[in-house]
Amino acid sequence: MSAVPAGDGLWCRRFHPAPDASERLVCFPHAGGSASFYFPVSAALNPNVDVVAIQYPGRQDRRKEPGVDSVEVLADRVAEALGDLTDRPTTFFGHSMGAVVAFEVAHRLEKAGQKPVRRLFASGRRAPSRHRDEQVHKRDDDGLVAELRELAGTDAQVLGDEELLRMILPAIRSDYTAVETYASGGDLTVDAPITVLIGDNDPKSSVEEAADWSKHTTAGSEMQVFTGGGHFYLSERAAEVTALLRKHFQDGA
Repeated sequence: MSAVPAGDGLWCRRFHPAPDASERLVCFPHAGGSASFYFPVSAALNPNVDVVAIQYPGRQDRRKEPGVDSVEVLADRVAEALGDLTDRPTTFFGHSMGAVVAFEVAHRLEKAGQKPVRRLFASGRRAPSRHRDEQVHKRDDDGLVAELRELAGTDAQVLGDEELLRMILPAIRSDYTAVETYASGGDLTVDAPITVLIGDNDPKSSVEEAADWSKHTTAGSEMQVFTGGGHFYLSERAAEVTALLRKHFQDGA
C-alpha cells in the first residue's frame, strides 16, 4: 500500500491506490464491519477515484485495540486522522452506523474550517434525529450473534467460526453501544448535500425515518428506495449502488 497522502494509515485503507485521481471517496463501515467491506467499491471505481475505507479499532489488523463505544469520540478520531482533505473534492459514503459517523465527521471538518464534502451518501440508517430505544448492546454474546445473523451483514464464514467470532465480539458490542446510545439534536446540519439510500424492508429504519435526513443539510437532499431491500440491500444491489456512485463522480454533482 502506498503512502497515505490524506489520512492516517492506522485508520485509512487504500486497497487500490489512485494517486492521479481527481476525486476521493471516503467509506465508513457499519457496526461490526471493517474497511474490507468496501474492497469491491474500491476496485470498481479505480483508477478514477481515490477510495479510502475507514478501519475502526478492534477488528482485523486493529483487533488488539479496544473498540470505541461512542459515535462522537469515533468521529473525533476519524476527523483527526483524515486531516486536510482540500487537495481534491471528497465525497463520504457511510452505511448504517457508518452513516452517522460520516455525518459527524463531515460536521467536524466544517467546524474546523474545511469546505463541505461534495456529497454525503447516508445508507441504511434513519436520520440522526430519529431515535429508537434499541438495546442489542446489552444482550449476552448469543443474543448479539443472533442479531448479526438476522441482519445478514457479517460474513457467514465468521459466524460459523467460534474462535474468530469470540475474538471480534467485543468490537461489535462497542459498535452497537456507540450507535444505540447516539442521539443528535434535530438542529445539527452539514452544508453538504445528502443522498439517502434505503431498502424498504430495512428493520432498522423505515423509509419515513430515513427521509428525515433532509432536515440535517442546508444543501438539499434526495432519496433512493431499493424495493425489497433489507438492511444490507447494498450487498445484493452492489451493481446499482456502484453505478450510482460512478454517475455521481462523472456528473460532478
